[in-house]
Amino acid sequence: MLGKLIAQFLMRFSKRHKIMDVDKPVVFILGPTGVGKTKLSIELAQKFDGEIISADSMQVYRNLDIITNKVTNEEMQGVPHHMINFVDPLKFFTSVDYRNQTLPIIKNVLDRRKVPIVVGGTMYWIECLLYDVLIRPEKNETISLQVLEEVREDSLGDEFSLSNEDITKETLFSNIIEPKYLRAVPAENLHKILQEIDPERAQFIHPSEKRKTIRSLQIYQQTGKTHTDWLNEQKNIGSHLGGPLRFKNSLILLLTCDEDVLNERINKRIEQMLDMGLVQELLDFHDQYNLTRLESNIKPDYTEGIFQSIGFKEFHDYLTLPVEERVSENGSKVFNRSVACLRSATRKYSREQIKWIRNRILKCTEREVPQVFELDSTFPDHWDDVVRSRAEKILNYHIKGDCILFPIRPLKRGQVPESMEAKKRCRNRKSRRKP
Repeated sequence: MLGKLIAQFLMRFSKRHKIMDVDKPVVFILGPTGVGKTKLSIELAQKFDGEIISADSMQVYRNLDIITNKVTNEEMQGVPHHMINFVDPLKFFTSVDYRNQTLPIIKNVLDRRKVPIVVGGTMYWIECLLYDVLIRPEKNETISLQVLEEVREDSLGDEFSLSNEDITKETLFSNIIEPKYLRAVPAENLHKILQEIDPERAQFIHPSEKRKTIRSLQIYQQTGKTHTDWLNEQKNIGSHLGGPLRFKNSLILLLTCDEDVLNERINKRIEQMLDMGLVQELLDFHDQYNLTRLESNIKPDYTEGIFQSIGFKEFHDYLTLPVEERVSENGSKVFNRSVACLRSATRKYSREQIKWIRNRILKCTEREVPQVFELDSTFPDHWDDVVRSRAEKILNYHIKGDCILFPIRPLKRGQVPESMEAKKRCRNRKSRRKP
């Protein structure tokens, strides 16, 4: 009897307080690698007629499905996936390229009254969707194309490159600034040029961070304004981290996990990738794309295209061994060292993801942040109750306006889950041993 009365009350309350024709939210699923973001995104897409937009800077590239941990067709279970497996592996695909191609997809999904679910581990790609960043050199794309045409007319061709000897401020800005044309130029030389035009920005970039330096130089070339000027303008309407929220009706589902459990999951994932043929995939790709470069004494560049993916750099010594030596005792040692490096690099990447979420979302008080709901995925046996069910209740409220008797409250501003708190790490392993 009591249960019937409660049900009647909830029905009346729900009808009275239900939000009619609620706009579909843009859902962002965040968390470090290995917490179950892909699994949750597919479950929610099936439940709420959603479509998944990948935010993984390596999964946009064709091939290499194992090393980039792409979702399989079977795992997709019929759910539409966007921004996966379409870029040539050797092409340079930037966050601006990603944003420009992804925003129309999100708009199209919303126009069709479906739920866009953004999921992935490339945090600065997530950020360029979350916030309306003002730095948009693509507006002056015609200028870049004109510069490129002038370069071609000078018979430098598509694959010209600048060398250390002829790099000056004048030389640099008389050509289109692209990473592939600056491979032979040391990062420190480019940083010195940045110091001339934007000393304030140069202070925030280490001289060895070549990609960040090139980005700031590109902004100046393509817009006529320094990176610092753009950031100051953003701060006036948003914060120094970026502009205002792009989607007012958005929310973040934050998957967390105990660090020890997460590290064990990462180790198991790597073992599964090895069993699936990770090494052969790397060898095949190495033979197809990288071998000719090495034979020409061109150093491998692990900052471009698919080569940025965790795995190439870690397995470089093994990939470059002669075939007969790979099966030798030394080859076995090199292989085991490569696997250990892969585990270490993946764990480090996971910590970097956590640090980004902690500092630029959870603890950030300078800019507007969507509601963040924590979902603890530490215990797989409790997934349905602790993760999936809670996520469904949150989306039911935000999509349908359904009443929740015991609402699931978002994290408070500045609140950081315990598993994401910064930890002091002892560099000396011996000091951590018990006496």
